[in-house]
Amino acid sequence: MAFLFGIAVILLLLGWFALRRAAATRQETGLPEGRLVYIDKHSRDWQPNDKPFFAPAYQLVGKPDYLVETAAGIIPVEVKSGSAPDVPYLGHLLQLAAYCLLVEETTGQPPPHGLLKYADALYEVDYTPELRTELLDTLAAIRRDREADDVPRSHDQPGKCHGCGVNYACDEALL
Repeated sequence: MAFLFGIAVILLLLGWFALRRAAATRQETGLPEGRLVYIDKHSRDWQPNDKPFFAPAYQLVGKPDYLVETAAGIIPVEVKSGSAPDVPYLGHLLQLAAYCLLVEETTGQPPPHGLLKYADALYEVDYTPELRTELLDTLAAIRRDREADDVPRSHDQPGKCHGCGVNYACDEALL
């Protein structure tokens, strides 16, 4: 009997340590409380999910880094490896909004917000009608520009030009 009690205590301790490790990992990743239902990263314990989400009405395809099912709904999480800017970049906000739209189209329920996780900060971004409209306007502008023969540069950031794959042929490059 003492032997069984000893095994039970050991199993309880192992379970307690596993829960503490899971809580610490969740805190490090910035993931909200809830059930992880999708992951798009290679890791030791997960296989990548090769199937992207698709919203035919918007011709939008994407793969969020994580989706977490919470009491509030399914929350998309986008992870950025760099340091956090003072205010999230518009491109990052629109990328997260696109994942929110994909969740909305896939599940029929818009998420209340999404999360932008940087190396040193976490931003909770409300998925508002205004953000959704800005995303749809941006998608329309991209489609319109795709048909144009020439599209003017849309920024004044030399770093963007430096990282661009067509800067060698661009007559507006800031290099």
